Amino acid sequence: MAPQSLRAYLEMLAERGELRAVGDEVAARYEIAAHLALAGARTALRFERVAGSTMAVVGNVLPTRERIALGLGSTVAELQGKIVAAIGAPVEPRVVEGAPCQEVVEERVDLAALPIPTFFEHETGPYLTAGIIAARDAETGEANLSYARLKPLGADRAFIGIAPNHHLAVMARRSAERGKSLPIAVTLGNCPAVSIAAALYLAYGEDELRVAGALLGEPLEAARAKIADILVPAHCEMVLEGLLDARETVEEGAVSEYHGMYEDYGPGYAVRFERLTRRRDAMLQVIQPGYYPEHVQIGAEAIAAGLARRLRESFDVSAVAVTAGGAGRLHAVVALKGLRGGEARAAMFAVWSALNLVKQVTVVDDDVDPWDATRVELALATRMRADRDLLVAPAMPSNRSDPLARDGMVPKLGIDATRKSGDRADWRPAQPPQAAIDKVLRRKP
Repeated sequence: MAPQSLRAYLEMLAERGELRAVGDEVAARYEIAAHLALAGARTALRFERVAGSTMAVVGNVLPTRERIALGLGSTVAELQGKIVAAIGAPVEPRVVEGAPCQEVVEERVDLAALPIPTFFEHETGPYLTAGIIAARDAETGEANLSYARLKPLGADRAFIGIAPNHHLAVMARRSAERGKSLPIAVTLGNCPAVSIAAALYLAYGEDELRVAGALLGEPLEAARAKIADILVPAHCEMVLEGLLDARETVEEGAVSEYHGMYEDYGPGYAVRFERLTRRRDAMLQVIQPGYYPEHVQIGAEAIAAGLARRLRESFDVSAVAVTAGGAGRLHAVVALKGLRGGEARAAMFAVWSALNLVKQVTVVDDDVDPWDATRVELALATRMRADRDLLVAPAMPSNRSDPLARDGMVPKLGIDATRKSGDRADWRPAQPPQAAIDKVLRRKP
């Protein structure tokens, strides 16, 4: 298990040969993104020399289920169960003094001093993409930890992109209604437990910082931000503290989205930063946005675990996958045990009700690993009849990020790829006896 810092996890990757240092000087404009795009899911990259900066940049940290499991001290087989259990048994953080993320305090913020990448040619500027934002509802005291992209607009000012229904946006609007800005702390360079917890879709008031502690198996060490009563992960690399003003809107322009194309969401909010705290030798973490492995997989893992938790309230769920082919957001596969008549379709509607972002749901039996695309396709080929097992819902609520949504609606598709007793008398798989397989496995060196 990686301890509570990103750098401890990077050391684990280095020992496994899964971290590569890029020693040549690179430009923050496009060249970091080009390296990350070419690396795919193979290795994490640490850029030692970024032009115009003395700070290292690291990216491609959690692009696969295997690497996420490693960071959470789990196996791939146990990963979803671990995340679901953590959501249900959150652990209160432990507040500490002298946090590593507050070794240096800069009272004047200059975002231009950070090696913030410009990723894609039609975006309108550089973006902080791995910023995990801590905030607290001023009325209720409920805390929230979530991702949001930030585009610098000057030395201490930035655009922040948040979907209108996200909890951070709700908090910002509530503050604006009282004529105030919302204090926030943007944490950068977090351990895997915090990175996954912040991507979860939880109920309002369920604190992701506590879920991170449950994933760690111990209280997350946290520090109090200087700007307000906000807790931040003590072992992150740096924290930008500022005020999010929902009364001040800024046009963003074209921005990449998880499906690999550009969107123009119109106006977003503005943030003004008042302070930067950091480690003495802080490095900047980035997540390659768009349709690239880390952006896709962090979202897929978190969304799948949240859906599994919700579905288990009503169904006997083996596992839930959110697929890379569905951009880590739009397609889900649900494996159910002991199916009874009508349950497959009921599960489809339960997914759509739980998260309107998902528009295609495939239901399989529990002998199919929903994360194995080949086995899922085999179930489609051998257990699904197109005239009987397809459900088309012509218009259902969607998300603004869906590339085909119109007026907040999109058609949705459900596929029942489960065995039916009337289709075949014999569903037994053709394979050697399990005793023979076990004997051969015992002989392997």
